[in-house]
Amino acid sequence: MRAVRRLAALLGVAGMMVAVPGNAHAASPKFSETTAIGTHNAYDKAKYTYFAQALDSGASLLELDVYVDSITHRWRVSHSNPLGDNNNCEAAKTPGELYSKSRNQDLGSCLDNIAAWNQLHPDHPPIVFKVEMKVGFNSRTNLGPDEFDTLVSRKLGSSVYKPADLLGGTYSSLDAAAKANAWPSRDSLRGKFLFELIPGTVEQSNPFDHYWTDEEYGDHLRDLYAAGSIGQAQAFPAVLGAANADPRTSRYDASIRPWFVFFDGDAATYVNNGYDTSFYSANHYILITTGADGVSPAISSANPTDAEVADRLALLAKDHASLITSDWSSKSASVLGSVTTRG
Repeated sequence: MRAVRRLAALLGVAGMMVAVPGNAHAASPKFSETTAIGTHNAYDKAKYTYFAQALDSGASLLELDVYVDSITHRWRVSHSNPLGDNNNCEAAKTPGELYSKSRNQDLGSCLDNIAAWNQLHPDHPPIVFKVEMKVGFNSRTNLGPDEFDTLVSRKLGSSVYKPADLLGGTYSSLDAAAKANAWPSRDSLRGKFLFELIPGTVEQSNPFDHYWTDEEYGDHLRDLYAAGSIGQAQAFPAVLGAANADPRTSRYDASIRPWFVFFDGDAATYVNNGYDTSFYSANHYILITTGADGVSPAISSANPTDAEVADRLALLAKDHASLITSDWSSKSASVLGSVTTRG
């Protein structure tokens, strides 16, 4: 009973923080000041029959795995098939077509589903799409950062919160904007989507690939800003992998370090090793902690109790996470939609 009351209290705080409709006096914290829950590999048909159901889930982060298919020039969405699509995205472009069309579509169709769902839910809380570029980009076959930006912009338009929006015409880098806590309130991000890009597992294991997604998109942001075209960029590259102190220093050229304000790593590595994660919240960076179930004491990765999820959210919020993720797709929207104050 105590655990149930704890969950109820947590969900009540979440409702206050995201400003309950009709309550003009409810607090609206900034996006950088909250901790929410996401779902790993939300495109998996074993988790959700249709991707629209993943959007319905209440989760604040949904993951998509994308392969650039340099033979057919397609953006494939699949866990392990680089030449085909295996996912719950539908051939649906309008709200009335959702939950009914053929699945196993490419990234463009996933974006169509998102756009159609957005018409049905224009006031939804902000949702981050974590895009793992499994084999990286391939600009030589017109499947690079420019083409990714064009595709997302064409499909989702003004519903995307972009790097230029954080800069606001005031700051010269994402780092400067984040340190100034220029993030908007959660209320002002209603109806918005954010895209996070990470290098993929295949890319990382390829001994001939020395130009991973994170670095390539970091270069892309730097060059767009220098050309006065930063408004074209649709995504935020993430520094992948849990590390102590600032991991950008040893990984990237100084010219692109200020273009990374998303960080993404294993929750257990951060917490169980006692890393000082206050660095992320002090600078208002977005910290995504994956495998939240694995933090000691470990809980179920598939079907934990509501109280266990509430406790894990509170624990990782205290450890300065912005988003925690696991395979908790079976949980209700009231659980997956939980939002609390970031430590």
